[in-house]
Amino acid sequence: MTTPRFTLLPDRGVVGVTGPDAAKLLQGLVTNDLDVLERQRAIHAALLTPQGKILFDFHVVRWGEGYLLETGAGGVADLVKRLGFYKLRAKAEIADVTADYALAASWAGDLPDVPGVVSYPDSRAEGLGERVLVPVTDLETARARWREAGAVESSLDVYHAHRLELGVPEAGRDYALGDAFPHEAGFDRFHGVDFDKGCFVGQEVVARMQHKTVVRKRVVPVTAAADLPGTQPDIAAGEAVIGRLGSVAGRRGLALLRIDRALEAYDKGQPLQAGGVQIAVDAEALEAYRSALAARAAT
Repeated sequence: MTTPRFTLLPDRGVVGVTGPDAAKLLQGLVTNDLDVLERQRAIHAALLTPQGKILFDFHVVRWGEGYLLETGAGGVADLVKRLGFYKLRAKAEIADVTADYALAASWAGDLPDVPGVVSYPDSRAEGLGERVLVPVTDLETARARWREAGAVESSLDVYHAHRLELGVPEAGRDYALGDAFPHEAGFDRFHGVDFDKGCFVGQEVVARMQHKTVVRKRVVPVTAAADLPGTQPDIAAGEAVIGRLGSVAGRRGLALLRIDRALEAYDKGQPLQAGGVQIAVDAEALEAYRSALAARAAT
């Protein structure tokens, strides 16, 4: 029997979207399909630039007659402003409600229910666990209840090590908002985009990358024989910079990497280095790229 763990996420914020047109507004903007919320409690999605790059990523949770968007705390004000820009005449209210909620992540077992607390599976990857929205007035009660039930409160570093084991990227740590396409950040592999839902901001670019190209740059797992540096150094093949290291936990990490250049280096017997540490790229990521190339060549 595993011991449930939970971690508070102080770097997360919440935007509330309510009103008769809330669903219609969000459905026309975000990368995922809000209709899925009829059968599951939350989805992961993004709001893109018209050119298809990720401006904001968030978990969308159905809440009463509206929605809560759990996102990075530093981007809450800008997200409210951006949604307001698209609102036009829609009957919807958009507000920063971060002060009303505390956020947590839980994994390795179920936390006991606490009145007023809403949990929902983190849909990005099986085994990642759940996200937990707690009214701030109930936070200490919830933490005490979870501890009494045997759950362990862990540090943020422990949570991110768990996330890295599953290879799940996070905005600001593994890719820069405003500078990465959804495919580069793994949205196609971690259930963050629906290719059949119809139009959303940046949809044409995302569809073209899905159906007409082989994505050469992605966030991929990497490992090393020694602890990886936490300074996000460049990754080099000889003198050529081909990527950048992101989140790390000991000898495991994620890197935004030109996979085609990494394969070229491997074929030449040239090692990859990050901050003076030799790294190895996840074999499944390399094979997935080779398979995509072969499939594209066959069409």
